[in-house]
Amino acid sequence: MEPTTSAPRRAHVGALDGLRGLAVVAVLLFHAGHLRGGFLGVDLFFVLSGFLITGLLLEELGRSGRIRLAAFWERRARRLLPALTVMVAATLLLAWAFARPDLLRYALQDAPWVAAQSVNWHFIGEQVGYWNASGTRLFAHLWSIGVEWQFYLAWPLIVALAGRGPGGHRRVALVAVAGALGSLLLMIRLGAAVDTTRAYEGTDTRAFSLLLGAAAATAPVRAAVTRLSRTAVDVSCVLLLCGLSAAWLLTGGEKAPGLFQGGMFAHSLGSAVLIALLAHVPDGLAGRVIGGAVPRRLGELSYSLYLWHWPVYLLLPRPPAGLDGWGWDWGWGWTVVAAGLSLAAAIISKATVEDPVRLRVRWATGRRGWAAVAAAAVLAAGVWAAIPRPRPGAGTVDVSRLSQSSPDGSRRETRERTDAEGLTPPGGRPGRGGDAGGLRDQ
Repeated sequence: MEPTTSAPRRAHVGALDGLRGLAVVAVLLFHAGHLRGGFLGVDLFFVLSGFLITGLLLEELGRSGRIRLAAFWERRARRLLPALTVMVAATLLLAWAFARPDLLRYALQDAPWVAAQSVNWHFIGEQVGYWNASGTRLFAHLWSIGVEWQFYLAWPLIVALAGRGPGGHRRVALVAVAGALGSLLLMIRLGAAVDTTRAYEGTDTRAFSLLLGAAAATAPVRAAVTRLSRTAVDVSCVLLLCGLSAAWLLTGGEKAPGLFQGGMFAHSLGSAVLIALLAHVPDGLAGRVIGGAVPRRLGELSYSLYLWHWPVYLLLPRPPAGLDGWGWDWGWGWTVVAAGLSLAAAIISKATVEDPVRLRVRWATGRRGWAAVAAAAVLAAGVWAAIPRPRPGAGTVDVSRLSQSSPDGSRRETRERTDAEGLTPPGGRPGRGGDAGGLRDQ
């Protein structure tokens, strides 16, 4: 079958890596408690994913007239699953060694859903509120990986059908825009709930970010962008960057007015326009700044950095209260240490897992590659199965027993046993089994 739509190969755009770098920094600062609107960086990740994946699919469709779906899904699996598998196994072992019992228990419960790439729906079904309970879940951040994977399963099928024949790009753009508007309406309806986790983590309600990015990759949008002068592109990029930065700085968390009534959609739309402009003029003023060495390098590490930062944040002990005022802001000091450890883990993961698999070194290809995949899966499953399950209620204290006193000193005995086991009495300082740095209400 002859190609029906030409699609030139796109050169790698360093500015888009730089955008990834900015987005992951925003997320890290948000989870550390320093940037209340930093969670919008996930929206930028989604828009970038929709743009890049759709561009690749349309390029293949234009070149060969069809999309090899199995090969596409294999590439996505090679890109996402090895590092994810290693992180999950390592996190379970670290939690077994260092975490309080509830963190380990929930991690063991959530891990199979992570493996099935559906942990977002698991959290929704179990009514695990993202905004007030994620500090108890070592894999809480992986809801977004689940959303992306579910998009990767469904969207190529739609592109393969809608993108064939004359006018394929236009049909894909129309489907993407229509789907984005439907997703927005669903978010508006579900976002009115007291707990907005369903609207925030649902694949259907977050699809508009991915779909707006997908629309930006189509020929009609690219043609509209090409009619702009370089000066207009530069000015537009600067204004959009200022707008996105203002959103991250000024959004007051999940309770920000209008966030679920179109605010998040507007952020995604601005991100999609910015990405389309940067892809068209990557060497403009904004492209050169965003595509600088530091943001670009962070962008290249963004996937591993995102995977590792949340377990590090929860497992790393925070400094005891009351140390501020000694000439050092311990909150920022802890953030620097936590981010540094996350960055180190990301660098190691990328060098030893992601790059060898992505670049298809000898052990990662052919039968060796499949054997390595099988061995990693068996090892991860073995770690999950071998770790003892904490008893429900382990690591907690019966407050009523603490309040009891008797002439024989049973109250003192109970308190001493509590301290020896590292449990946290009401108002007391946590011991080894106490708060291991859990981020509350994030």
